[in-house]
Amino acid sequence: MLSDTTGSWTPVALSADLPAGTVMPARTPAGSIALWRSDSRRIAASADRCPHRGMRLSHGFVRGEALSCIYHGWSYARAGNCLRIPAHPGLAPPETIRVATQQVEESDGLIWVAVGEPTAQPPRLEGLVPLRSLTAHASVAALETAAGAKAGREGIVWKVQASQMIRLLLAPQENHQTLIHVLLSDNSNPAQRIAASRAAEILRRVAEALQTQGIAP
Repeated sequence: MLSDTTGSWTPVALSADLPAGTVMPARTPAGSIALWRSDSRRIAASADRCPHRGMRLSHGFVRGEALSCIYHGWSYARAGNCLRIPAHPGLAPPETIRVATQQVEESDGLIWVAVGEPTAQPPRLEGLVPLRSLTAHASVAALETAAGAKAGREGIVWKVQASQMIRLLLAPQENHQTLIHVLLSDNSNPAQRIAASRAAEILRRVAEALQTQGIAP
C-alpha cells in the first residue's frame, strides 16, 4: 500500500523480522516509530521518543509486556502509559507521562501501522507470502518507472519473467528512500524465490540509477 495521507495503512515490516521480546525502528508518513513485540507476541507501535530525555525507544529493550528506554529505564505499556520509573520505585507514574501510539495490525505475514483513523482494515494479500524487505535509495516514482507500473492500494504487480509475477509493497521513507516488501505466490518453489529476490535487487539498482540521473519524475 502506498499513501502519505491520514486514514491509511503503511506496511512497515515483515512479521518474521520482529520476534517476540524485540523492538525495531520503523517509519510511517506520520514519523518514526518504535515497533515492538511483547513476550506474549502482542505488537505495538510507539512514538520513537522517550518523554523523559528524548532518547529513541527503538534503542531500548522489551521485558514482558513493556518497552523500556535504554537511557534511564522508564517503561511503557502498549497503550503508551508509563509503567515504571526505576529511579523512583515507589512512585506510581502519573497518567500525564505517556508515549504516543499508533494502531497496528498484523496479517498475511506483514505488520501494518495506521496513519490517522482508517475506515477499513489493511489490504488482505491471500495466496501470497512475504519473501524479504529491502531499502532503495530511490523514490516511489523511480521504482514505478523502473517496474513500468503504478503502485495501487495493494502495491505493484510486477512481471519478473514469463511464468512469474511478484507483488511489491512500497513504503516511502526519509531522504527519497523507499522500503520495498517483496511478496510472491505461496506455492512458489525455491528456485522461484531465488529468482524473485535477485529480480528485486536488480529493480532497486535500476531505480537508484534513475534517481541519480534525475530521470524519474
